Amino acid sequence: MNKIIGVLAHVDAGKTTFAEQILYHTKSIKNLGRVDHKNSFLDSHSIERLRGITVFSDQATFKYNSSTYYLIDTPGHIDFSSEMERAVGVMDYAIIIISGVEGVQGHTETIWHILRKYQVPTFFFINKIDRIGADVENVLEEIKISLTTDVCFITDSFNDGEMSSELVEFIAERDDLLLDKYIENNYEKYLWLSSMKKMIKENKIFPCISGSGLQNIGIDSFLEKFDMLTYTEYSTEGDFSGEVYKIRHDENKNRITYIKALNGSLKVRDELSLGEDYEKINQIRIYNGKKFETPDKVCAGQLFAVTGLSKVSIGDGVGILRKKSNYEMIPTLKSKVMFDNAFNARDVLSYFKILEVEDPALNILWNEPLQEIQVHIMGTIQLEVLKELILERFNFSVDFGPCEILYKETILAETIGYGHFEPLGHYAEVHLKLEPGERNSGIFFESICHTDDLTIGNQNLVHTHIYEREHHGILTGSPITDLKVTLITGKSHNKHTSGGDFRESTFRALRQGLERVKNVLLEPYYRFKMEVDLECMGRVLSDIQRLNGSFEPPQIINSKAIIKGIGPVATFMNYSMEFVSLTKGKGKLSFVFNGYDICHNEEDVIKKTEYNKDADIEYSSTSIFCSKGQSFLVKAEEAASYMHCQC
Repeated sequence: MNKIIGVLAHVDAGKTTFAEQILYHTKSIKNLGRVDHKNSFLDSHSIERLRGITVFSDQATFKYNSSTYYLIDTPGHIDFSSEMERAVGVMDYAIIIISGVEGVQGHTETIWHILRKYQVPTFFFINKIDRIGADVENVLEEIKISLTTDVCFITDSFNDGEMSSELVEFIAERDDLLLDKYIENNYEKYLWLSSMKKMIKENKIFPCISGSGLQNIGIDSFLEKFDMLTYTEYSTEGDFSGEVYKIRHDENKNRITYIKALNGSLKVRDELSLGEDYEKINQIRIYNGKKFETPDKVCAGQLFAVTGLSKVSIGDGVGILRKKSNYEMIPTLKSKVMFDNAFNARDVLSYFKILEVEDPALNILWNEPLQEIQVHIMGTIQLEVLKELILERFNFSVDFGPCEILYKETILAETIGYGHFEPLGHYAEVHLKLEPGERNSGIFFESICHTDDLTIGNQNLVHTHIYEREHHGILTGSPITDLKVTLITGKSHNKHTSGGDFRESTFRALRQGLERVKNVLLEPYYRFKMEVDLECMGRVLSDIQRLNGSFEPPQIINSKAIIKGIGPVATFMNYSMEFVSLTKGKGKLSFVFNGYDICHNEEDVIKKTEYNKDADIEYSSTSIFCSKGQSFLVKAEEAASYMHCQC
């Protein structure tokens, strides 16, 4: 049985040490490494060993009883949450490591949120119980308050398949059939065990075990229980399907595509379906740390890598799976790349584009008006790592400008946009209805255009051009979002319509529509949770208001106040240090990206940006018409009366 499992934690909870013990106990590695000794098996990259944190999601394999496990060690620092989320998407089961001393920390809640999004069955391991100040009971209570009340502590209550009376009751309470049997004293060991496994698989209960990774306490017990309580159901029959979750380049610059096999099997030299394209598999690799084996075939349930693919991206389905993942952990900041003038900007851009293939969240852009490369990032630690990566892999130095907020724009009312493109020898006209979409819905396109007006092929061209890139808003030039775009009608010419004519008319219609309606600036928001002593509550609530945030009524538990709310990334991004100082290090603070909403200081941002919509060379709301062999321009406000189609 193949099982893909992931280990996740807040930074410094002992995640990598725990993973190291698992590999050592299953004889996957011969010697135990340590993070502080810079020789751990999975933190093999020089940057990881230098910093003492996991930056990249690496995998190892081990066998236990009749199962083959593929273990993914994920980054624990919030700046690398995008990497963590991509790995979560392919896990069969997850293990959250929580320090027995620090308890549930800020990033622990972020991890839990992502695991719930992907519905990954989850185990908890309370680590560092050998440390002074460790309190397992207190951590269990924190899990129940902050994460889930469906946690069951099985360190002593589940051994060799035997359950304590408390565990028997806990499981019975969550199943009507079992509850009836329990009331009638008809406990059946194997029925309870199979029900417990199913409940874990269905995310109804979450087992918790305690121990110490560093001191090798509870590791064997965890392995035994984890193996007994987990299962997967994959089919090797039928056509192959899989999901790409990671892309890397090896030391020979070969592109390595990491895939989770979901169904069927795949062989070396097979042609793999990639939508409308096919590419041949040159080599299959099963990685264990840096080393790998090269089998001729892989089957459903395996985590593997291939060479030979060049047309897929992270999050793509391959084989018969048609899928494109939408990840939640996206950057909210941007920075410009600064480098020596001796280097050609296009060469530098090409290097960053390689990194973008490996981490699409970087969203590398060339800003033509400013003549600069821009990168999207989660935080300053990520920028430091990028600098080290560029130096190590491409042998030149870069620096980065100050972090700036990534804004977006949308509209507040419905409008019609008209675009006409008719220089001599060209022809295309497009009419678009623009409507505000739900917040954080992105851009949605549909067509109600009759095929008598535009062929399906030309309608598909409009669809393609709407989605081919991020479109500039008119307030700051930021990307437009939360928009429903409907193709109403359009027109082509049998002789003169060619190439990019519909691209030009579509962009003009979109821009002209934006200029005819009220636009609004959006900014990223955090959803936060703060836990502080009661004497600090008043000051914290005052800070939240000062930072333009909002909060729910505080929840008082014992001598603590739990405060939940939302606030702009722009004002809260640097609040952590102030919070630590205020609470003398005793408070807890977690931030999770909560999407975009109305900007709290729109006028200030617009003024600072100094964006001139009429000078944006990539977009124009002006239509081009032709009369008597001569082209002429029609400004946006007059375009409707010149259109050839009736709307």
